[in-house]
Amino acid sequence: MTRRRGTLGLLLLVAAGLAGLAAVTSSPAAAGVAPAAQPQADPANDECLACHAAPGQTLLLPSGELLSISLAAEAFDSSVHGREGLACVACHPGNVEFPHSPVTAQTRREYVLQRYTVCADCHADKYDATLDSVHQRALAGGNLEAAVCTDCHGAHDVAAIGETGRATIPQTCERCHSAIYQAYRDSVHGAALIDEGNPDVPTCVDCHGVHAVQGPSTESFHLFSPTICARCHADPELMTRYGLSTEILETYVADFHGTTVLLFEKLAPDQETNKPVCIDCHGVHDIQRVDDPDSTVIQENLLVTCRRCHPDATANFPSAWLGHYPPDPQHAPLVYYVNVFYRVFIPVVIGGMIVFVGSDIIRRILNRRREARPERPRSVPAGKSRDTP
Repeated sequence: MTRRRGTLGLLLLVAAGLAGLAAVTSSPAAAGVAPAAQPQADPANDECLACHAAPGQTLLLPSGELLSISLAAEAFDSSVHGREGLACVACHPGNVEFPHSPVTAQTRREYVLQRYTVCADCHADKYDATLDSVHQRALAGGNLEAAVCTDCHGAHDVAAIGETGRATIPQTCERCHSAIYQAYRDSVHGAALIDEGNPDVPTCVDCHGVHAVQGPSTESFHLFSPTICARCHADPELMTRYGLSTEILETYVADFHGTTVLLFEKLAPDQETNKPVCIDCHGVHDIQRVDDPDSTVIQENLLVTCRRCHPDATANFPSAWLGHYPPDPQHAPLVYYVNVFYRVFIPVVIGGMIVFVGSDIIRRILNRRREARPERPRSVPAGKSRDTP
């Protein structure tokens, strides 16, 4: 009995050894194949900030420029992305593992241009709109300094829309367009916005667009600029606050210049017009009040403005322009009363002619009908013949 138990134990040991040997020889490591990597969870932002929150860290690029790789945690946490809990690796997918993928950019600008397209992952509609902008056309033409998403919105400190105030819009554009900003800063619009905080005045994006930014390099922008101005200046509620005429667009379209421009808009929207639009007379970024001594449309300067297109204009040439006010007893009374006269005279004359012609036609019809009737024989009294006088 004891011998049988010993033999059974020996057999069990041999079987266990053979099973272990089979398991070892069948493993990928034994076959010279590395074991499959286990899925690694994305690191939390705290893990990224454990290194990148330390200030003063830089990376030397081949161009000799230093690329900062430090991040102020407070700036990111207070940003719109930080408040929404966006993970660092959502924008830096190549940095999930450590050590990170090597930086291949030669310059700081090249690094920005490699990274900004990640915005399209969440904001595809906004990114697609930028593809039709003057910035993207400039970038495609070789201007590497043309603005991209992070140049305007920032990288780690992106603010939500409306949080920073309207005055920051032109200040953002100033980073690239400093001369234009100074002209806008001293204009009636810019001074009201920046000095007074007036939210009614237009900023850069109100005229040029937000993502599909357009500018004077496109013919359609110049041609359709009166419509842009009319967004504010044809708004009765807005213009009433400042005592300005609400018939800006109507009076412009009614004159020779505006009528021609309107025809171009309908018939040739892709062609440039040789007729002036609002910005040709009032200025572009340096627009002043109409009573400002430096205004291009004040009476003393108006002749100079007109001579840009009419070099032979005489001193009384500008007096033919009524401004953006329809004629009334206060503005151009002579024109107003002449209009009143013709509004009465023309209907009376035309109406009288219609009555005269109409009555003449009716009389002619009646006469023709009378002539077409056969003459009835007259009755003769008894005892007389028809030939008796």
